[in-house]
Amino acid sequence: MENIISVRGLVNRFGDQLVHDGLSLDVRRDEILGVVGGSGTGKSVLLRSILGLHKPTSGTITVLGQEIEYQKPGPSHCWGVLFQGGALVSGLTVQENVELPIALHSDMPVETRHELASLKLLMSGLSLTVADKYPSELSGGMRKRVSLARALALEPKILFLDEPTAGLDPIAATEFDELITYLNDNLDLTIMMITHDVDSLFGICSRIAVLVDGGIVVGTVDEILASDHPWIRSYFGVPRAQRARRSVGGASTPSR
Repeated sequence: MENIISVRGLVNRFGDQLVHDGLSLDVRRDEILGVVGGSGTGKSVLLRSILGLHKPTSGTITVLGQEIEYQKPGPSHCWGVLFQGGALVSGLTVQENVELPIALHSDMPVETRHELASLKLLMSGLSLTVADKYPSELSGGMRKRVSLARALALEPKILFLDEPTAGLDPIAATEFDELITYLNDNLDLTIMMITHDVDSLFGICSRIAVLVDGGIVVGTVDEILASDHPWIRSYFGVPRAQRARRSVGGASTPSR
């Protein structure tokens, strides 16, 4: 199976704190990979390293066959990012927020750009009636969807999601998971998702990557649950996680 992202020997050190110690990871084409770990295990640092926003102490990262170098142009036009909290520009309307990456990275005519942004809003489950609203006028769930529409604006091959269901009520979180699954199935998207939501991990992820002890443990749900690592057993052994697993039948690969 083709690897879209390859991380080899990644080391991230901050002073005396060693966050990643020779971490290696492959993200496969068209999968949804859920990334989880305790506080301080470097989930966001890993994401920022892959995006070229943080310079690792050592190691190599390749995305779509191109090695990522800190503060140098990478294949950023081939990925979209939904940051935790959305990171929408408060002074721009919904429509302008979604159009922003298109305007920055293409010479597309204004009318075509407008139509494309409208399409992305619809794909993200939003009505075009929100197009002229500002982020402050939207609910948390709607802001997440606008951020998703913006992440999809440049027709990415990879979608990075940072805690996409954080702060959402159970209904909105379930609907967002269903949307992510739909996009993965229909847009040839590879998705890497940092999340603590066990419902998302068990319900929509093809594999789970757990950051522990400076490294990473990767596998299907069943493979992760079979791990004898104390933190993994503790995290996935709590009642909430057990209920989430039972709700999807304990399958190692979510049904599509």
